[in-house]
Formats: sequence, structure tokens, C-alpha cells
Amino acid sequence: MEVEEIKLKDLKPEEFIGHRVKEISSAVGSGLAINALSGGVDSSAVTLLGHKALGDRLKTYFIENGLMREGEPERVASLFEKLDIQVEIIDARKEFFEALKGLTDPEEKREAITQAFYRDVFSRIVKESGAKHLLHGTIYTDVEETIAGIKRQHNILEQLGIDTEKAYGYKILEPLVQLRKPAVREVAKALGLPEEIYNRMPFPGPALTARVLGEVTPERIEIVRKATKIVEEELANTGAFQYFAILHANKVTGMREGKRDYGSQIEVRCWDTKDAVTASPTKLPHETLDKLAQRITSEMPGVVSVTYNITRKPPSMMEVV
Repeated sequence: MEVEEIKLKDLKPEEFIGHRVKEISSAVGSGLAINALSGGVDSSAVTLLGHKALGDRLKTYFIENGLMREGEPERVASLFEKLDIQVEIIDARKEFFEALKGLTDPEEKREAITQAFYRDVFSRIVKESGAKHLLHGTIYTDVEETIAGIKRQHNILEQLGIDTEKAYGYKILEPLVQLRKPAVREVAKALGLPEEIYNRMPFPGPALTARVLGEVTPERIEIVRKATKIVEEELANTGAFQYFAILHANKVTGMREGKRDYGSQIEVRCWDTKDAVTASPTKLPHETLDKLAQRITSEMPGVVSVTYNITRKPPSMMEVV
């Protein structure tokens, strides 16, 4: 892998910020750049770096793909408005669900999201804006996992030999690509982002698609979205690195009021880790797990089973897709 990692112990955040701001400014020149903001620490840090380098010549968009957590587009746009950064929300739900229709293979779903994002949505935005550069929140782990063949991260393009200027009409800049998540958090903190952003729990690039086994439909996304809200509420004070809900592909038999109820199965994962390279399931009290199951099955009538993952990484991955 050609990218050289800057380890956390060697990182000097202020110096790193200064170098990256100069690089972005030099690459873009007097032109325009665009970036997609999801509200996670990676895209948020890139937004601040780009804003420092380009000011109003950076156009920031939140792509409403229908795959995000509840209320996410409005919450993120409001938060960045307080930082004097305007975020335009682009409704692209139709493009993404059409791209995902009928797909069940994880890699095919990731590729569909990649193409919908870069070829369909952002190519259109680039043409309309006149921008020639896209600022990207790619980090070192994204490249590492993709090159190793563990799983294709949707934001890995040039490292796979894809000429983005030829394929999509713009060049990609990746100011964070030498950093892992803990180092990105330090940069985000130094940039002045609030703690709710720089310490925010990781969220996958393919969004809730990464937490739906089988075909992704608006109805199935809504199930995992509701389960995600409950899991995040109940586990918010655990101190865990990451916690989320997964919707399994197959329905299972349950019972309600003495009658058979054939419904959905939700898996909960909660992780303790320092670097996300290795991880252990958080040893949650049985009372916590019981409350989770009770809430999910009572507030979501279509769900009849809730399980908890107890496998370490490796051999497991933190995400399921």
C-alpha cells in the first residue's frame, strides 16, 4: 500500500492542519471544490480543513440517500450552520434505492452505492457547480481494509486504479488518508469541532445499508433505523467504542398473545477497542440486554427476536456487511 501512515504518537495536529490547508489551497487554486458531509468525524474534519483553505469556495452537501439515522440531515446541517458553514441537503433517495433494488451480495451493494454516489449524484453536482475537486474523508483504515480484500470501502477509488477525472469528471483530494480514527479525532478537536462530533461513534460509509443483511428497501431500512435509535439510547452511557443494530435477512418464528408470529430478527453489536483493528464485545449486564430486547420487541411489533454478538474481532468484523 503506497499510503504512509502518520501514527497517533507522531501526530502534531496543528502542524498537520497547516500542511493540509496549504495542500488543499494549492491543489484547488482559484477554483471551486465540493465535499459531502455525513456528520461523522472524518467528513466533518475534512469540511473544516476545506473551509479553512477555501472559505466560500468550498460547497458542502449532505446527500440524503434515505439510508441515514433518524433526523440526521437536519441535525448535521443545523450544527454546521452554527460554525458558519452552509450545508445544502440533496434529496437522492430515489437514485440510491433504485441502485440497490434486488441486490443481496454485500460487495454488489457497496459497488451500487459507490456508483450512485460518485457517478450519478456527485457528477451531476460537479457539472452544475463547475467544481473540479471533491474533498474526501478517506482514512488509512479504509484503504488498508480495501487493499487487503477484507471489504471494499465505498470511498476507495484512486487506490484501486480508478481515474476519477476520467470516470466522474473531478479529482479527489484526501487530506486524512494517512490517519487512523484516533488521530482523526485529535485533528478534529484541534480544528475546533464540538465534542459531539470529534468523539462521535463511527458510522459506516454505506450508512444503514451496512446493517441490513439481504435486499435493501425503504421498509427494511426503516426497521433498522428504529432499532438503531433504541440501541443508541440504551447504550449511550456504556463508554463503548461503537454500538448498533443489524437486521437479519431471514425472518424467524415467534409468538404474541399465544399465536404464532413470523417476524424479523435484530442483532445488537457493542464493541470495546482502542484502534478498531482488534475489538472485543462489551460485557454488558444482563439487565441492559434484557431491557434492549424488551424495548425493541415491544416498540417494533414486527420484530420477534433480539440477539447479542459475542465474537471478537478477528475473526468477526465490527460491521456485518
